[in-house]
Amino acid sequence: MKENGSSEEELFSYLSSLREEDLSYGRILSSMCTTPHPVAIRAHMQFIETNLGDPGLFPGTMGLEDELIRMLGDLLHHHGAGGYATSGGTESNIQALRIAKKQKPVAKPNVIIPASAHFSFDKACDMLGLEMRSVPLDSNYRMNPDSVNEAVDTNTVAIVSVVGTTEYGMIDPVKEIGSVAAGNGVFFHVDAAFGGLVAPFLPDPAPWDFLVPSVSSISIDPHKMGMSTIPCGALLLRDPEAFGCLNVDTPYLTVKKECTLAGTRPGAPVASAYAVLRYLGREGLSAIVQGCMENTRRLIEGMEAYGYVRAVTPDVNVATFDCPLTPPDWRVSRTRWGHMRTVLMPHVTRDVVESFLETIGEFHA
Repeated sequence: MKENGSSEEELFSYLSSLREEDLSYGRILSSMCTTPHPVAIRAHMQFIETNLGDPGLFPGTMGLEDELIRMLGDLLHHHGAGGYATSGGTESNIQALRIAKKQKPVAKPNVIIPASAHFSFDKACDMLGLEMRSVPLDSNYRMNPDSVNEAVDTNTVAIVSVVGTTEYGMIDPVKEIGSVAAGNGVFFHVDAAFGGLVAPFLPDPAPWDFLVPSVSSISIDPHKMGMSTIPCGALLLRDPEAFGCLNVDTPYLTVKKECTLAGTRPGAPVASAYAVLRYLGREGLSAIVQGCMENTRRLIEGMEAYGYVRAVTPDVNVATFDCPLTPPDWRVSRTRWGHMRTVLMPHVTRDVVESFLETIGEFHA
């Protein structure tokens, strides 16, 4: 740090040079985040200084958070859901397991997750002292309910399923897994951080949200397919009172108890998430999802024309292939099983798909 600071011109010249090192989203096919919607950016800037860590100081922002949770609850078929805006799926998943553990105090608690679960559950179980039981997937990379039934015991405090798996874009059979959870009286968490804003707009999806009576909690991330600014996730509970077990005293704040994991919580991303959902409505969100799914099908069609077979037919806008290529100047990723992984986010337009396929064709030749 300089003794007398930097000039504004010098500072922003340096920042611009660093920003130029970042890749344009137009060449990124491996991200589950996307370019924020213009109304998200405008709303974010309007609430840039707000802090939901002390919500009584920002009652308008607190009201927006309440409205955001109501909107998400309605989308997930539970108008009375409780919840709050988190930093994303990792925080939401940690908080869900904290609640599950507190609701069932046992000496050796365990959690059952699918082998496809996000790595946030490794963090959560490590932090909370939970045995993590990862059960195998079926041939379509979905959680196997029979394996869940075999793994559950009297020390199981939670079962987790995924809607929109990170690697293969699959939706677990939530209803069937929920039957296992209900039969054993176990807290049932659905990690829909990615798929939560995709699945509601798919044609005739199997029940996966609060329509399944045994679902206790759901994580959902507006900063993914909701196109809000980063970071904005949400954790929703069927029983709002369940958050009470996480409360700590906050005597010097405007509220005297808080259940959140983070102290300081930015209000700007909450405003941005609310703004996008309010602006687009269900019809607009559905149109975006349909466009992403059409582009997913086009990419699969194009890759298979070159002989690169899909690993599985995805439920949401993630496409994976048995393809060893890694085209230069494009960002794709690999699953743990070695498949090329692409995510067809809103920034991955039809033109981007065609450009990527053209590059693949050049290398394939």
